[in-house]
Amino acid sequence: MRSFPSWLLWWLGAALTLAPCTVKAQSAEVRARSVVRKMTLDEKIEELHGIRDATHFRYVPPIHRLGIPALRITNGPAGVGPDGTRPQQPATALPAPISLAASWDVRLAHLYGVIIGKESRDLADGLLEGPDVNIMRVPQNGRTFEAFGEDPYLVSQMAVNVIEGIQSQHVIADVKHYDANNQETDRFRINEIIGERALHEIYLPAFEASVKQAHVGAVMCAYNKVNGVYSCQNDMLLHQILKKDWGFKGFVTSDFGATHSTVRSAMAGLDLEMPTGRYFSTPLKADVQSGRVPMSVIDDKLVRRFRTMMALGVYDHPPTLHRIPVKEDGRLAREIAEQGMVLLKNKGKLLPLDAARLHSIAVIGPYAARAITGGGGSSHVVPLYTVDPVKGIAHRAGSGVKVRFNDGSDVAQAAALAKSSDIAIVMVGDYETEGRDHPISLQGDQDQLVEAVARANPRTIVVLKSGSAILMPWVHQVPAILEAWYPGEEDGNAVAAVLFGDVDPSGKLPITFPRRLQDLPANTPEQYPGVNGVVHYSEGVFVGYRHYDADHIRPLFPFGYGLSYTTFAYQHLTVAPQALAPVEHSHQTVSVSFDVTNTGHRAGAEVAELYVGFPQTRAVPEPPKQLKGFTKLELKPGETGQARLELNARDFSYWDTQHHRWAILPGVYKIMVGSSSRDMLLHGQVKIEPRRKM
Repeated sequence: MRSFPSWLLWWLGAALTLAPCTVKAQSAEVRARSVVRKMTLDEKIEELHGIRDATHFRYVPPIHRLGIPALRITNGPAGVGPDGTRPQQPATALPAPISLAASWDVRLAHLYGVIIGKESRDLADGLLEGPDVNIMRVPQNGRTFEAFGEDPYLVSQMAVNVIEGIQSQHVIADVKHYDANNQETDRFRINEIIGERALHEIYLPAFEASVKQAHVGAVMCAYNKVNGVYSCQNDMLLHQILKKDWGFKGFVTSDFGATHSTVRSAMAGLDLEMPTGRYFSTPLKADVQSGRVPMSVIDDKLVRRFRTMMALGVYDHPPTLHRIPVKEDGRLAREIAEQGMVLLKNKGKLLPLDAARLHSIAVIGPYAARAITGGGGSSHVVPLYTVDPVKGIAHRAGSGVKVRFNDGSDVAQAAALAKSSDIAIVMVGDYETEGRDHPISLQGDQDQLVEAVARANPRTIVVLKSGSAILMPWVHQVPAILEAWYPGEEDGNAVAAVLFGDVDPSGKLPITFPRRLQDLPANTPEQYPGVNGVVHYSEGVFVGYRHYDADHIRPLFPFGYGLSYTTFAYQHLTVAPQALAPVEHSHQTVSVSFDVTNTGHRAGAEVAELYVGFPQTRAVPEPPKQLKGFTKLELKPGETGQARLELNARDFSYWDTQHHRWAILPGVYKIMVGSSSRDMLLHGQVKIEPRRKM
């Protein structure tokens, strides 16, 4: 009989004990409109912005006369963060979202959302500002750790499942930052010049999926300008694309202080100004009274929010304080962290470690001193507890192995400790935070530390704790490298479990690791960080691995890459049908199936990746491949699993800038399946016929 992972059993229990949302005889739409009709103008204005005083922040006040509840808001892409209470309330510090993306596991993404949503409700918050779905355009972005990587398909799949998890707990998800909030440098004023095709193919899809597939309740507009217009007053983004083209039924919140106007923002589609009402209080009332903002526009904003609150159970059952299940959620946080770790190098099969063959381990480095629970800024979580690296490794190694620690501040002493130990584990990394970008080289003496320890002990393992890609001048000097990201509160236990082989590493990179800064897609000042407050996205759709593939640049580690303690073989690719009539606006699909076999001696999980190569034309340049599907298979030694994936019309589409819509070119489309973006193991094709002339 097959056993189920503990996180799945927990999730099933949570789902069964969660009371369903009360359904009134009237629909949420009718009820919301009824409430709004009874409101005075002053009451309406009061509900269109947050307030900040001695006792309230991240808070929209109630109107008791009409039974309108307060709305408490928290940040939370990596766990429940700041929600206005002082001091900040502790919660489960989950591994960073970039780590979740590295798991390539949509079931874990849903679980991640369930945990955050449930804990938000336990802490009496009704709206959670997350997930962050901005594409990693440049790895220097200080919030790379807070989102899901460089590929719009992967980011979309993670986003949809996290949102569904959050909202299953009767909490509103607020997907952010709409749109193209891709750098922290000059974030309050930067003007991003983005071509129409890149905007629709790279920077909008995750938001579109959040709206159309996950039915997200709220969207947060960003600080930056897009093509000359601030996001929170951008009619094209908010009104035309989000609300009209996509049919978004929820409400738009501003990032804190991202509102720059009254009439323009109100008419463009901003529904709730945060954190206070600089523009949407007295100035908005005056503009309503003068007729510059129609009352119907005001009413629509309120109906959108009340309708969403009612539909998700926040209106009728406002969240109240409950105890967070510390141990249960901590255990799940550990399992998620384990699944997101990426084994980048394992020369000579140094890993996994065998405690029975060891007498001493040196744990060295600034990122070994304490648990790395996450990045900084508004996503910071105050952890309920932490497990430090040395404690976790010592506990797993057992009493027969001497574990000694050196923080690496004295490189010579660290090297001496490494030399006298059987194994040296060096923990280095970065610290990313909202508000500033960062270099992707290790800061201080960390590179020198790794090199010195590697010279002293040839059995050196580097554990990276980073929120983004890292340059590695020492990559050829060490036999083993494990990317652990920001592992969260269970850092020590999770890292130890992977190093000692209790868990097979199955993570794959959601971002490309470059060899040099010059190799990045955005490598000129005009592209990043911008000149005179303007950034040109002149790389177009060639972001991340698309750029490396198109320009034949060998990365340090490619997108989708990750090693295992076992091995896998791919066979028997079937693509059906192999020829299609023009499929625009149709429901035709292409089925792709193949077998994956665990050919090693250990149980493990393999992420199989499906890419499509589009026909090339001078008018529509395409990268050699684009991710369009993936699946994760858990296999015992010798076991074969069959993967089945489907491609739809959108998967063969590009954005036609002449007609401003999705279109499909006739021609041969390559179907490629592999274990990374640079390791295609199975090949097929689909031919799409040209349209017949009438």
